[in-house]
Amino acid sequence: MKLLRVLSIAAWVAPLFAQYAGPAILTRGEAPAGLQGAQISFRPFFEFSSVYDTGLAGVGVDSKGQLGNTAAFGLTFTGGVSGAHSWKHTSLGLDYRGSVYHYTKTTYYDGSDQSLMLSLSHQFTRHTSLTLRESAGLYSRPYGMYGLPSTIAFDPATTYNPTTDFYDNRAFYVSSQADYTIQKSQRLSFNLGGDGYLVRRRSTALFGVSGAGARADMQYRFSRRSTVGVGYNYEHFAYHGIYSGTDFHSIVGTYGVRITRNLEFSLYGGILRAETTFIQSVPIDPAIAAVIGIYSAPVINHRIDHVPNISGRLSRRFEKGVVYLSGGHSVTPGNGLFLTSVMTTGVAGYTYTGIRHWSFAIQALYDRGDSIGNYQGTYGDLGGNLTASRQIARSLHAVASFYARRYQSASFSGYNRLIYTATLGLGFSPGDIPLRIW
Repeated sequence: MKLLRVLSIAAWVAPLFAQYAGPAILTRGEAPAGLQGAQISFRPFFEFSSVYDTGLAGVGVDSKGQLGNTAAFGLTFTGGVSGAHSWKHTSLGLDYRGSVYHYTKTTYYDGSDQSLMLSLSHQFTRHTSLTLRESAGLYSRPYGMYGLPSTIAFDPATTYNPTTDFYDNRAFYVSSQADYTIQKSQRLSFNLGGDGYLVRRRSTALFGVSGAGARADMQYRFSRRSTVGVGYNYEHFAYHGIYSGTDFHSIVGTYGVRITRNLEFSLYGGILRAETTFIQSVPIDPAIAAVIGIYSAPVINHRIDHVPNISGRLSRRFEKGVVYLSGGHSVTPGNGLFLTSVMTTGVAGYTYTGIRHWSFAIQALYDRGDSIGNYQGTYGDLGGNLTASRQIARSLHAVASFYARRYQSASFSGYNRLIYTATLGLGFSPGDIPLRIW
């Protein structure tokens, strides 16, 4: 009888071990399920490279009233550490990199960049868990959206990192997100989350932003591969250096499916109501202006917009890499030059870390914004980057990268320009496998 009981329990439990893990929930910021929980050794790295930059432009104009557009050679030193580790109830992921650069002639643009991404999750009980996601950085020139780093358990595209800044201007950002999840049953879960973020820019001609938000969702896993749900999100952001801010409410439906063990699709879609307040300058009637000598005056403008709120991601994990395609349409705080914007984004990429010798990453991105705040008009950019490393001896690697970005606007002619950066150098990272590139 005992043997029959054991066999019956095994027969009931066995299908659970054969099931796919549930798909990632995009409204919770989760990375693809195939990337979560992986054990990746913490590895430091150091790189020393020569660099050639074009389109260097501070917040100002030259003696002819033109925007700066400087090209320069230089040297850069970069170091960092990345990795992921899981314990019985806790998972930690880290990606940090910092660089110092010096230009041989245009030393005005010398500086350093820092970037940190950290994920931490802890399961308190069988049915409750807490997840923290942190992003922070200090930079002069942002290089666009991040891909899908394998060491952190969230998608950087779901955080509030600046990605469309136009000028070479010193800026600092930090973004914190927390989620408390209740697994009510094997199929049903609830999530409560909060966000806080800020961006500060050195130039007083550009505007910083502070924001906070709250969200909640309910998810139901109706099969071993698919999950559906509904979510609500509220956000408020206000600008530093100008009277302006936006409040928005959003309701979305969500869907996630693991088509195979390594192929996954996540989506949410709904409607967003944005209420924006900003100061706008309006002309004064010429008859009045002739008397008071003032030809324009500031007024407080208030507008309400209803915007589709959509985001989706398709990813495929391989033994040695991951390929991904994602995009979205929503409201963002802009880029310090343009404030509240309705933004459409897209990013595609592939990363590969081989067993022997080679690793590389390739990425393309697209942004198109409609400014509904301080200036009315459209702006955007197209960009791409390629980074590769080749192991030339134990722990020693040749590294190279190329990055290009075209800023474009049909409304503002001065916004149209092309910049690119190329680097070539040597990298050091302990171990027998190629230098890790995300």
